[in-house]
Amino acid sequence: MATARSQRDVIVVRYADDSIVGFEYPEDAQAFLGMLRVRLGQFGLALNEAKTRILEFGRYAIERRARRGQRRPETFDFLGFTHICGQRRKNRTFIVRRVTVAKRMTRSLKAIRTSLLRRRHEPIRSTGLWLKSVVQGYLNYYAVPENIKRLGMFRAEVCRAWLFALRRRSQRSRMTWERMKKLAERYVPKVRPLHPYPHRRFAS
Repeated sequence: MATARSQRDVIVVRYADDSIVGFEYPEDAQAFLGMLRVRLGQFGLALNEAKTRILEFGRYAIERRARRGQRRPETFDFLGFTHICGQRRKNRTFIVRRVTVAKRMTRSLKAIRTSLLRRRHEPIRSTGLWLKSVVQGYLNYYAVPENIKRLGMFRAEVCRAWLFALRRRSQRSRMTWERMKKLAERYVPKVRPLHPYPHRRFAS
């Protein structure tokens, strides 16, 4: 069988059975995909076609597509992040923006709301410590530089969900937003980048 070869730059990122393969030229990508389908077929395997596609992405994708009168480059989801071709505000240089996959964040918030309602009669401190652990665990994974705005939205929704649950404790609940902000300050971790870019991490 022929093998896929490229004389140009190739990058491969793999986690479990999910992979991203980047090629410098589209013809290399097409050739690789065709040969990969054949190779897997020899072992009775097949690609997940719903998750397999070739897209234009990278440093020059925005300007090339603009010259052709096309929309901005497509995005792709990988390891819980949506990857987006972006540009820095200061100098318009290329950057890969990573934000939490919207559906994943929605599912996480739904689970937290359900748990908060179930815990609404527990002591506030007990629920607060539980919520602190949950939110910190979420931030430990998703707190990358370009994702801070979306994480801020996540934290705000968590606080609203807790306020709603506390107000459901009784019809006479006096839980105000001002008091809620004090609880959030104490128990809900603030959003900040926990995984800085390598050049900043190594510089420290």
